[in-house]
Amino acid sequence: MEQERKLELVWDGKAVLGEGPAWDHRSGQLVWVDIQGRRVHLFNPADGINRTIELNQMIGAAVPRAEGGLVLALQHGFHTLDLETETLTPLADPESDQPGNRFNDGKCDDAGRFWAGTMDMKEGKPAGSLYCLEKDGTVRKTVEGVTVSNGIAWSHDNRTMYYIDSPTKKVVAYDFALETGELSNPRTAVVIAEGEGMPDGMTIDSEGMLWVAQWDGWQVSRYNPATGDKLDTIHVPAARSSSCAFGGENYDELYITTARVGLSEEQLASQPHAGGLFRVKLGVKGKPTAFYGG
Repeated sequence: MEQERKLELVWDGKAVLGEGPAWDHRSGQLVWVDIQGRRVHLFNPADGINRTIELNQMIGAAVPRAEGGLVLALQHGFHTLDLETETLTPLADPESDQPGNRFNDGKCDDAGRFWAGTMDMKEGKPAGSLYCLEKDGTVRKTVEGVTVSNGIAWSHDNRTMYYIDSPTKKVVAYDFALETGELSNPRTAVVIAEGEGMPDGMTIDSEGMLWVAQWDGWQVSRYNPATGDKLDTIHVPAARSSSCAFGGENYDELYITTARVGLSEEQLASQPHAGGLFRVKLGVKGKPTAFYGG
């Protein structure tokens, strides 16, 4: 089942909480974030340079916007970011009355909506929700009672959405209607095995298989959502693998983000590249990143 491949450390950024990679095929760059470091990163594999934009609040996710720039899920709601001026413009804050929450992971569907979820910053109670930012700027709450909102992916026919609430150790599948963005019929697609950490960010490949980053699991694994079977494992030299996304010219390179947060000095000494950005070339491809259409 397991195959060893060459995993490269492409940027030793020592991110506090690296997350949310998304490939921007227009610029040939990987957009990713450091949630607790309050930074947006743009990594250019052509020259190995990583541009960093400092923010004034925690950031859960950043995704490319069709008309240019990025849309962000920040601690205090949705914003756009102009990459030339580095100016933030607020769009909506659906949880302005919940100061103990922040936004976490997010992704766009093929219709151009931006989905992002929230979590209690102490991770103690299911106080978060999954929201959908429509192209017209309105926000809809779609799932409630979430503890740590995380990875999202869609099947290639756009009839299924996969979603992770990390402490459940599950990937849940929903029936998905692309035209309306409605979710229905939740069911368990994947259960993470005991001792393999918690599911965090995820992506889907061209064969419809899910790649799930496993927090405290030292790995990113490939699962068949139809059967729940684990098919493949990429071992990562950082316990806190946080998310993954396909990129590169042919979408056959898997980028993996990692984190240093919560690790002791002793643990960090044994995993010096924790918080780094990694890349591995696979025998399968991903699909192009969907951009926000608003």
